[in-house]
Amino acid sequence: MSNSSIERREFLKLGTAGVAASLAAGCATTVVESKPSAPTPMAAAPEPPKPEAPVQATLQRRKLGRTGIEVPLVSMGVMNADNPNLVKAALDGGMVLLDTAHGYQDGRNEEMLGTFLPSRRRDSFAICTKVFVSTLDRGTGLFGRGTRAGEISEKLDISLKRLGLDHVDVLYLHAQTAREGVLHDAMLAGLEKAKQEGKTRFIGVSTHKNEPDVLRAAIEGKLYDVVLTSYNFKQDHHLEVQKAIGEAAAAGLGIVAMKTQAGVFWDKEKTKPIDMKAALRWALRDPNVHTSIPGFTTFDQLQDDLAVMHAPALTPADSEKLQDQKLAGLYCQGCEQCLEPCLQNLPIPDLMRGYMYGHAYKNREAAQSLVLALNLPAQPCDDCDTCQVVCAKGFDVRARVRDIVRLREVPREFLI
Repeated sequence: MSNSSIERREFLKLGTAGVAASLAAGCATTVVESKPSAPTPMAAAPEPPKPEAPVQATLQRRKLGRTGIEVPLVSMGVMNADNPNLVKAALDGGMVLLDTAHGYQDGRNEEMLGTFLPSRRRDSFAICTKVFVSTLDRGTGLFGRGTRAGEISEKLDISLKRLGLDHVDVLYLHAQTAREGVLHDAMLAGLEKAKQEGKTRFIGVSTHKNEPDVLRAAIEGKLYDVVLTSYNFKQDHHLEVQKAIGEAAAAGLGIVAMKTQAGVFWDKEKTKPIDMKAALRWALRDPNVHTSIPGFTTFDQLQDDLAVMHAPALTPADSEKLQDQKLAGLYCQGCEQCLEPCLQNLPIPDLMRGYMYGHAYKNREAAQSLVLALNLPAQPCDDCDTCQVVCAKGFDVRARVRDIVRLREVPREFLI
């Protein structure tokens, strides 16, 4: 993504009217702590000035399921951000919930947040982080082998230290794709232990594919409070996802939508960007989606997201902008119809997600981490004279696999 053309001081002047005042009016009473927070030290640098504008009474909030946390419809996905001033501006602009993960930027994402979060009132924001613990043995395809519930506690302790906090608001079991992983006994025990110890207020699960199965498993597990799920207009199965979201919300689960921007571009060459505001409004039209976490890295992008936060209704013009279905785009919906025809049994949906990270998000570090975590042959696709895979979205799978696996050879320091 290009550097922002709006400096922070100019953003604070332009802003969106009243967002800071509405945050001050709403957060202290809606994000309620389960126990009083200890006093936090003052920040070394003074807080930036708040925009001077009248309060807007139209800011719509929804309760995050049974957590009771009230959030605006747009929150911040912090994954690709590395500028604390951008996150501060998001909070000052009215956002409440920040979404990060133990593994984002090799931990630097949480460390960046830890440079200033401890100096803010703890009831003025909600922080979510994620830990990934594999419950699937890729060699056997069986669940449970080698799984250590203690990994959740170990990773969460590291995350809390980075963040400078004694607890998070939501701890997610990250990137689950099947019922067996969501309901894995060791994982449930580790999550419940974190909650009992006061290290997280609520427990969640995140999913990039097979979303209906994961959502329904979260209902069945009865331990989960929140589900973070992919949900966008390019999913062929979006009606199935919508139905499962409705079931989960009715069961009291908080619903957070991610991947709402559906890969950012319509074309592989990245010459035709998807209209970000229209795509975000498409997801928010569902009343069972309580908030969303679009990722942004510039003040221009933040301003767009704040505009949607205050005007979330999907318009006919928005719908028209989302109609170009002839182009494959960069978002893999994880339908898995590619898996059976692949003679090398490659984890194609994971590789396509890495491709999206590397090209659409320009986060090659995250793309490399994902690719290195996969059990790939030395030269994927080279043993096949022709590729038998036909992608539901029209991806040239062989070309994209060969492209993204090149990141395995790039020294890590070149990507940071």
